Amino acid sequence: MATTLATPGVYIEEKSSFGSSVVPVQTSIPAFIGYTAKATRGSKDLTNVPTRISSLGQFEELFGGAPSTKFNIESDDSAVGFKLSFVDESRFLLHSSMRLFYANGGADCYIVSVGSYEDKIDAAQLNDPTGGGLTALEKHLEPTIVVVPDAILLDENDCYSLQAAMLQHCGYKLKNRFAILDVYEGSKERTFDEDDAVDKFRNGVGSNFLQWGASYYPFLNTTVVSKSEIDFTRIANLDGLVEVLSKEVAENLEADNITAARAEGITAEIDKIAETTDADAVNSLNSTLTVISPSLNLILSEISEMLNVLPPSPAMAGAYTMVDSQASVAQSPANISLGSVIAPLVNINNDNQEELNLPLNGKAVNAIRTFQGKGVLVWGARTLEGNSKDYRYVSVRRTMTFLEQSIKSAAEAFVFAPNNATTWSTLRATVSSFLTNQWQSGLLAGQSADDAFSVDIGLGATMTPNDILDGILKMTIKVAITRPAEFIVITFEQQQQKS
Repeated sequence: MATTLATPGVYIEEKSSFGSSVVPVQTSIPAFIGYTAKATRGSKDLTNVPTRISSLGQFEELFGGAPSTKFNIESDDSAVGFKLSFVDESRFLLHSSMRLFYANGGADCYIVSVGSYEDKIDAAQLNDPTGGGLTALEKHLEPTIVVVPDAILLDENDCYSLQAAMLQHCGYKLKNRFAILDVYEGSKERTFDEDDAVDKFRNGVGSNFLQWGASYYPFLNTTVVSKSEIDFTRIANLDGLVEVLSKEVAENLEADNITAARAEGITAEIDKIAETTDADAVNSLNSTLTVISPSLNLILSEISEMLNVLPPSPAMAGAYTMVDSQASVAQSPANISLGSVIAPLVNINNDNQEELNLPLNGKAVNAIRTFQGKGVLVWGARTLEGNSKDYRYVSVRRTMTFLEQSIKSAAEAFVFAPNNATTWSTLRATVSSFLTNQWQSGLLAGQSADDAFSVDIGLGATMTPNDILDGILKMTIKVAITRPAEFIVITFEQQQQKS
């Protein structure tokens, strides 16, 4: 009601010339869940507190550096003379994953640290419904992508349970985010039997909320961990290392490759391994041993290679971010090269990819492949619900989520507004203006705006008199989302000579 005019004078009223607008939500804010060296900001504990960061430097400031992953070594009769294996309780992937994320276009993201390197990886810390890392994300609406690289370090069944929970988190609880999943044991070649890693993954993740996630295969050989970061202290059983290096000396002495005096000098350096703990002394001895012992060089190189094998999900989170910022959420995050990646662990050709892309159960697994002259490319753009014509493609699912969340946020301004023609007209104009902008930017398909979308609202159109009495305002929006050209067919014919 207008203010009553009781005193003579001049009064000024301002009217809005333009209606309210829809603010587009961000589409690529990944949330990473895992283990870190620490989780503090000053005196505040950040454990299980989703924390936004914008760079690797900020990650290391708040959450610390890389874990000192340990290895066991055994002497054997192979060509290299030794066998390395991880000490499982010392292995964590989040720090290296963040390096890979930022090497592939990563920007702002959230970190949820569920524990430190002193802990053993525990499925409950990642996925406890009463307080795990995934549950902690439920209170934060900004993240739009969920990534858990450490999932592949769990027991197989725990990994699948966590991945199914990620899909449920995205598609049932929040409906505003997308899960990027890794294939458990994704470093293995496919066998197409009961031990096939891809088929076990498809069975393990279940059949619910598949449109809300995508998976990628295989694991990647990366360059995120430098050999300069590695020394002999990575070996947990130093007596095993001494045995391997001493065996090398004995073989060289027997083959007359070195003199007895030289062998004695090398042995003296090797004997210092178990006694050297000071950081400077370790660096000095490591430098000496790598010069005089080819075996140690080989050991450190293999450790570097093993540490650089990473699941593809953090690289894909970076790729999603890069594509969204350079193009739009409607652009498929595919046919793009990956940074800091040497090669996928499994070589996939066209024949191998057929079943990955078009399985009978529809659970498509996107391939990462090497192409001559092009490098390592993401060669798949499907969600896990590949049999759905609605949400077969990653870009379609994420675009629809973007539109839904943007319009939902704008519509909240009309809660408790009069449910009448004025409100309907304003809301229709607000949403139509937003969708017109999206059509003009290429998110929606159609020769005209009328072909690209429709917005219906009003009594007799979307609502009944009872709806209005019950305080319910209904609006129906239809959109034609652009879809990727996954299969391009070019037909050639010969034509008759005309001249």
